[in-house]
Amino acid sequence: MSQRSGQEDPERYLFVDRAVVYNPAAQADWTAKKLVWIPSERHGFEAASVREERGDEVVVELAENGKKAVVNKDDIQKMNPPKFSKVEDMAELTCLNEASVLHNLKDRYYSGLIYTYSGLFCVVINPYKNLPIYSENIVEMYRGKKRHEMPPHIYAISESAYRCMLQDREDQSILCTGESGAGKTENTKKVIQYLAHVASSHKGRKDHNIPPESPKPVKLQGELERQLLQANPILESFGNAKTVKNDNSSRFGKFIRVNFDVTGYIVGANIETYLLEKSRAIRQAKDERTFHIFYQLLAGAGEHLRSDLLLEGFSNYRFLSNGNIPIPGQQDKDNFHETMEAMHIMSFSHEEILAMLKVVSAVLQFGNIVFKKERNTDQASMPDNTAAQKLCHLLGMNVMEFTRAILSPRIKVGRDYVQKAQTKEQADFAVEALAKATYERLFRWLVHRINKALDRTKRQGASFIGILDIAGFEIFQLNSFEQLCINYTNEKLQQLFNHTMFILEQEEYQREGIEWSFIDFGLDLQPCIDLIERPANPPGVLALLDEECWFPKATDKTFVDKLIQEQGTHTKFQKPRQLKDKADFCIIHYAGRVDYKADEWLMKNMDPLNDNVATLLHQSTDKFVAELWKDVDRIVGLDQVAGMNETAFGSTYKTKKGMFRTVGQLYKESLTKLMATLRNTNPNFVRCIIPNHEKRAGKLEPHLVLDQLRCNGVLEGIRICRQGFPNRIVFQEFRQRYEILTPNAIPKGFMDGKQACERMIQALELDPNLFRIGQSKIFFRTGVLAHLEEERDLKITDIIIYFQSVCRGYLARKAFAKKQQQLSALKVLQRNCAAYLKLRHWQWWRLFTKVKPLLQVTRQEEEMQAKDEELVKVKERQLKVENELVEMERKHQQLVEEKNILAEQLQAETELFAEAEEMRARLASRKQELEEILHDLESRVEEEEERNQSLQNEKKKMQSHIQDLEEQLDEEEAARQKLQLDKVTAEAKIKKLEEDIVLLEDQNSKFLKEKKLLEDRINEATTLLTEEEEKAKNLGKVKNKQEMMMVDLEERLKKEEKTRQELEKAKRKLDAETTDLQDQIAELQTQIEELKIQLAKKEEELQTALTRGDEEAAQKNNALKQVRELQAQLAELQEDLESEKICRSKAEKLKRDLSEELEALKTELEDTLDTTAAQQELRTKREQEVAELKKAIDEETKNHEAQIQEMRQRHGIALEELSEQLDQAKRFKANLEKNKLSLENDNKELSCEVKSLQQTRTESEHKRKKLEAQLQEFMARATEVERAKGELTERSHKLQMELDNVSALLEEAEKKGIKLAKDADNLGSQLQDTQELLQEETRQKLNLSSRVRQLEEEKNTLLEQQEEDEEARRNLEKQLQTVQAQLFETKKKLEEDVGAMEGLEEVKRKLQKDMELTSQRLEEKAMSMDKMEKTKNRLQQELDDLMVDLDHQRQIVSNLEKKQKKFDQMLAEEKTISARYAEERDKAEAEAREKETKALSMARALEEALEAKEELERFNKQLRAEMEDLMSSKDDVGKNVHELEKSKRTLEQQVEEMRTQLEELEDELQATEDAKLRLEVNMQAMKAQFDRDLQARDEQGDEKKRALVKQVREMEAELEDERKQRTLSVAAKKKLEMDLNELEGQIEAANKGRDEAIKQLRKLQAQMKDYQRELEEARASRDEIFTQSKENEKKLKSLEAEILQLQEDHAASERARRHAEQERDELADEISNSASGKSSLLEEKRRLEARISQLEEELEEEQGNMELLNDRFRKSNLQVDSLNTELAGERSAAQKSENARQQMERQNKELKAKLAELEGAVKSKFKASITALEAKILQLEEQLEQEAKERGAANKIVRRTEKKLKEVMMQVEDERRHGDQFKEQMEKANSRMKQLKRQLEEAEEEATRANASRRKLQRELDDATEASEGLSREVNSLKNRLRRGGPVSSFSSSRSGRRNLNLDGASVDLSDDDADSRTSDFNETQTPNVE
Repeated sequence: MSQRSGQEDPERYLFVDRAVVYNPAAQADWTAKKLVWIPSERHGFEAASVREERGDEVVVELAENGKKAVVNKDDIQKMNPPKFSKVEDMAELTCLNEASVLHNLKDRYYSGLIYTYSGLFCVVINPYKNLPIYSENIVEMYRGKKRHEMPPHIYAISESAYRCMLQDREDQSILCTGESGAGKTENTKKVIQYLAHVASSHKGRKDHNIPPESPKPVKLQGELERQLLQANPILESFGNAKTVKNDNSSRFGKFIRVNFDVTGYIVGANIETYLLEKSRAIRQAKDERTFHIFYQLLAGAGEHLRSDLLLEGFSNYRFLSNGNIPIPGQQDKDNFHETMEAMHIMSFSHEEILAMLKVVSAVLQFGNIVFKKERNTDQASMPDNTAAQKLCHLLGMNVMEFTRAILSPRIKVGRDYVQKAQTKEQADFAVEALAKATYERLFRWLVHRINKALDRTKRQGASFIGILDIAGFEIFQLNSFEQLCINYTNEKLQQLFNHTMFILEQEEYQREGIEWSFIDFGLDLQPCIDLIERPANPPGVLALLDEECWFPKATDKTFVDKLIQEQGTHTKFQKPRQLKDKADFCIIHYAGRVDYKADEWLMKNMDPLNDNVATLLHQSTDKFVAELWKDVDRIVGLDQVAGMNETAFGSTYKTKKGMFRTVGQLYKESLTKLMATLRNTNPNFVRCIIPNHEKRAGKLEPHLVLDQLRCNGVLEGIRICRQGFPNRIVFQEFRQRYEILTPNAIPKGFMDGKQACERMIQALELDPNLFRIGQSKIFFRTGVLAHLEEERDLKITDIIIYFQSVCRGYLARKAFAKKQQQLSALKVLQRNCAAYLKLRHWQWWRLFTKVKPLLQVTRQEEEMQAKDEELVKVKERQLKVENELVEMERKHQQLVEEKNILAEQLQAETELFAEAEEMRARLASRKQELEEILHDLESRVEEEEERNQSLQNEKKKMQSHIQDLEEQLDEEEAARQKLQLDKVTAEAKIKKLEEDIVLLEDQNSKFLKEKKLLEDRINEATTLLTEEEEKAKNLGKVKNKQEMMMVDLEERLKKEEKTRQELEKAKRKLDAETTDLQDQIAELQTQIEELKIQLAKKEEELQTALTRGDEEAAQKNNALKQVRELQAQLAELQEDLESEKICRSKAEKLKRDLSEELEALKTELEDTLDTTAAQQELRTKREQEVAELKKAIDEETKNHEAQIQEMRQRHGIALEELSEQLDQAKRFKANLEKNKLSLENDNKELSCEVKSLQQTRTESEHKRKKLEAQLQEFMARATEVERAKGELTERSHKLQMELDNVSALLEEAEKKGIKLAKDADNLGSQLQDTQELLQEETRQKLNLSSRVRQLEEEKNTLLEQQEEDEEARRNLEKQLQTVQAQLFETKKKLEEDVGAMEGLEEVKRKLQKDMELTSQRLEEKAMSMDKMEKTKNRLQQELDDLMVDLDHQRQIVSNLEKKQKKFDQMLAEEKTISARYAEERDKAEAEAREKETKALSMARALEEALEAKEELERFNKQLRAEMEDLMSSKDDVGKNVHELEKSKRTLEQQVEEMRTQLEELEDELQATEDAKLRLEVNMQAMKAQFDRDLQARDEQGDEKKRALVKQVREMEAELEDERKQRTLSVAAKKKLEMDLNELEGQIEAANKGRDEAIKQLRKLQAQMKDYQRELEEARASRDEIFTQSKENEKKLKSLEAEILQLQEDHAASERARRHAEQERDELADEISNSASGKSSLLEEKRRLEARISQLEEELEEEQGNMELLNDRFRKSNLQVDSLNTELAGERSAAQKSENARQQMERQNKELKAKLAELEGAVKSKFKASITALEAKILQLEEQLEQEAKERGAANKIVRRTEKKLKEVMMQVEDERRHGDQFKEQMEKANSRMKQLKRQLEEAEEEATRANASRRKLQRELDDATEASEGLSREVNSLKNRLRRGGPVSSFSSSRSGRRNLNLDGASVDLSDDDADSRTSDFNETQTPNVE
């Protein structure tokens, strides 16, 4: 942070603050308010919360200001949860709509985040300020990262493209589109900057990780990257300009191809440009500039350079329309120096730079040439030629020749050249065209020079990244030819995006295993693209434009007429709606409807130039200028432009066909090349958006952004997204987030994520169409996640409320219990106090209180003894625990060692498994590679077969074409002979007429003047004859040339025959190869059959493995049982061990006591009798006895230890056996899993094979379509050639007719005919206008009649109306014809009456105003229609929702019935189980009683033994006391030794007896104690088990009882609720039916037609949806009424249009009447003045009056018709109103029924709540028993569920395997079928080849016969030879490919796509594109030669 304190932190412009996004308050606010988006004029969309719904309208409250508004339901758009705020990829939005996309972009833009993803798009909004996110640190931050790891950025797009290029070895492209000023050029710069930084080979100063062996030489390190970065400033200065929207707007499109080598270093670049706006060089709009280089040159050039370039000030140039407009923040002088420096870096020489700047100065000088119009003529002159001198000096031309070429250029007329004077307009046009062409050629040369500098031929580029910077979709008020080209390009790019986007989407669907039918969304745009680019059948816009450029008298209007005629019915084409529309036609693009104005389209397409000046420029002394104009032959010159007599330059023109390429053709070719390269790349899309037109930072205009999103295709992409599943979540996240909605769906313990999600979705009961479950993710349609979020929030609120209520209840109960305890304590205190008060004065109580403490003194010794005993016991326990600890530690060590050994074994096995896996993966990859090679070979075979078939079809078509041409020739020859006969007869008639003239010369002396006139005309005809003779001579020369061409063509034919023979040889070779391929196919089929057999074997192995798995599971269960038994035995043995240990410890204790006693006795005896031998004997005996006892104890310890060791050995053996069994089970399981994995892999491989076959099939279909398209183009060319031929023949016939019929009489007739034709043309044009209007009206009426046919009454009325209208129209046509005749007769008079015309114009304006008003009404009605359609759609959606609800309710009812049946079954089962449990309980109780009696008897025996023990102990104590007395009395005097010895012996005998008795008693005691302990342990265990069993059974029984009771009550309650609901629904249904019957009665009484409509509706519904009859009758009638109202409105519109037409006719008739009245007045004046022509004038007056009266009568009839129509319209309105009222009644009834349903639901809820309370009360009474039973039931249910799950899982596995097997079998069968089909096709192809060979031989024979007689057909033969050449080329290419590839198995696909063409013995190596382009050029050059 210390480093970033001085500068702005770039991360705030990249990363989103997640704390703000995951705000719980915002989430709560979103859930509390039903937030939606509503349309807003200011903000585009505003947030609002729904308050109330009123039918079709919704009352909302705006979130910003709290105002309420009423909005239509259809205008509302859903809002995303706050979780999706500022989301980086808008495809993740759950509600994908315009408002959400705009809101997300706006939020991110205001937060400084200008980059956002939208699926494949990266949307960029211009920030209008510098952001710190393009530094080298940011580049390093994005370097090597994946797209999803970092926030959106142009660097992320560049990095992903670069990494994909390196990893996949696939070419990449980055497509930047957008409006001017949106930031396309800047983002392109950033991409190049990133690539230059990342892929630069000059890494010495930044990257030290590169090895020293760099592939680039030392002296060129970094130069290429530097040049690549410096190419942009040069292009910007020459191709960019300042516009209103953008200070640095690119006025051309460019495609920069950056080439990389294999290691990823840049090795070169190439730039292609499109559509330079060259008109900006001569003319600019207000506040705009021309290209930067002009201003930079004028501002930055030094004095020496200014003098060399003849530069002047800014204001002195006419082409700089607005003078010097500075760009804020930039200096033109500095930019000029930067441009010069960039040129030096690009290694431009000084001479090249100076020559370029000279051309720039010359372009400016073109504008300073001024022409003036001469006084007497229209000819242009140049009074001042200083500017021309400067221009010629700069361009190296002669001034005089330049002025002559501009003012009076030489134009070829026939064989001679004529100088034609140019008008001022023509001269200005020529100069501007030359200036534009010069600058365009300079720009092209500059791009070529930059490409030359950037090209590095030393290292071949392995792959490339292309950056496309092109203008986005443009919709202006009126759009021209340039906008059509741009929009055409964007249509193609959007199609590419749609194709790639959904291919990626659908690939992911396939990866995830989702069932998905493939949708090619690229075809959505195909109709619009076909409308623009289709060559023929019918031709598109560009093809028609090119066709019009060929015709001499074509104009923009004829082009539009032809376009409307050809494409008028196209879905994407529209004619102008009204006559006043400025647009000529409309095209519906994906971004919207675009109006086009076709002014000067033909001129723009041809781009004509003054060829005289062009030749001068080509012959310039300046080499640079001459090089720029080296292609003079290809331009459209002035001699190619006809119509020189007309004032408008270029209004009609004629071109030499084949001499030039139109702009449209060139652009189409460049675009097809670009699209071909883009299709071969992996595209990345960047959409740039301009936020406002004010260039202000931080401001975003919503409507502007929405329009751009629409134009850029972002919303189109979202539309496509809606078709699929845009929202996707990983299983774990889905489970973690939404498991709260399905609490009991997932059982406890581990479960796979996919299974868990499936269970959750089953529990959620989602529509299957709304989701798909993949392998790792779950996919949802739009809006589903938002719905789940709402449900989750509601669930969380319910849980929190419940939690709060539980907490409050717990606290309240705790406080209540505390108070209860306090109350009871108080009572106890009170009771004790009262007792004390009673007893305190009682004497005995006092004595008791004093004696009580004294009673404890006597018990102190007993307590001490008890404490000592407890101490001893505690010590014993401690010893035991220590011993057990030691043993446990030893066991732990053993287990740890065993664990380590097992871990080592496991590791070794895993390593072996990994090696096996690697081997398997290698084999699988090898198999896939071989299969891919095989599929490639098969696809190539299919392609070659398809090509062969297509070529054969072409040959057939050409033969049929030749036959048709021969027939046409025969017909033309017959027609020529007829014309010659007519000529002979006409000559005979002329001779007769000449004889008659000679005879009548004396009589016709009066007509000498007319004769002279006729002679003059004859002279003119003779001159024409001479001209025609010259033309005939020229034609003869042309004929001779053609004959020479024919000779050459014959020679070529011979060569072609040779090539044909070679072709036949090649065909034979191909046949042999095809047989080989067939053999290979057979081998493949055998392999497939072997694979099938292997599959069957594997299936059998699978079944055996499954059976083994079942057996192993059974063995596993048995082993587990054995383990449990052994564990129980172990536990018993351990208990025995413990008891033995206790006994041993007791024996050791006794031993110690005896040893102590013995030692004491020894000491006493030693003290008393040291000398006596008897004592020694006794002593030895005692020692022997002690030794024997020790031996016995040692033997016992040895026996115990042996027993313990045996137990341990048994335990160890049992454990080893169990571990071995477990290991075997694990191994078997691993083997099964391996087998399963191998089978799954085989299945996947087979599915991959099938998919690859399908892909090859689709590729072959695509290729077939391409070939068909090429065929269509060839056919189109052939038709064009035929048309040209027809035109030539027509011209020749016309010339012959003119030559034959030259005479004076015929000339006069022709002149009269010309006059009449002109009049007829005028009349025809007017008639055509009226007919077009009538056609439009008839079309509208036909549409209306077709729509109204559904209702019979309206159909009849409309038919009557149509008949009346047609009669009225016929009358109007007759009137129009008569009026037109009158108009033509009185034209001269009308020309004099200008005032009357002005009045008519005023009337016309009024009518136009009326038309505008009617159009406004029409628009309003269209709006209302749109609203009605929206409401209709919404109602349809509601209807669908209701149907879904109904189905849902039916399902619920059926589920409840099933549950009831299941519950009955469960009840019966539970009864049986309870009976069984009762029997078991009785048995257990009996056993318990027996055991209790045994235990009592054992206890009594124990007590007796204990009593005996106590007596013996007392006796022992007495004996000891006597012994002590004796020992004390041993010192008494007077006792003898003998007495002592006797007493001693007796004592010893007694001691021995006592010992024996003690030992026996001790043995008995030990035995009894052992028995007692065993009995106690067994008793306790039995009791515990018995108690547990009893409790468990009781609890299970109670729980089952409670659950059953509860279920019974719930089911009864549900049944009662359902019955109530049914009764209520039945009642409501009856009410509704009653209401419906009443309404139907009313409707039947009101309208009879409605019943017929309902019948028709029922028929339609029966056809469409039989199952919706009962519900949808009322609503269908409502929809039908809506349709009736719409149709009535349409009828109204048509009637209004007819009224308007009638009004226009009426106005026309009134005008005619006025004219007639004026004529009548004039005639009356003439009658008064002249009496001679009075009678004729009176007759004319009568005629006119009669016509006027006729017109008035017809007008009255029309007015009556109008009144009738108005009455019908009123009636229809009344019908609509009545239907609306009925609709409202139906809606109210539906609302009532819904309210009743809601009330019933509330009552149901209340009853359920009461039931719950009652159940709680019952539960509180019988809790203990219910809980036990519930636990038991739960356990049983869990067991049952587990078993059911296991069975279900097993069934699922079986079903899946069966499905997979079936699919594989189906695929195999399909492959068999395909193989059979391929065989059949091969046989057919062979037979066709044979037939074609025969036909070829026959055709050759016919050609040899017909060569002499039919030389005119040589052109068609040339076409056939060209087709055969194409065949030979393709055959040769196939040969070369086969030769290169060698054998078929090693035949690899080459991406270069080269072809070897053997033409005339020379081999040329060409690419596919070059071959295609050259063949097309060859065809185009051939066409004029033939003509």
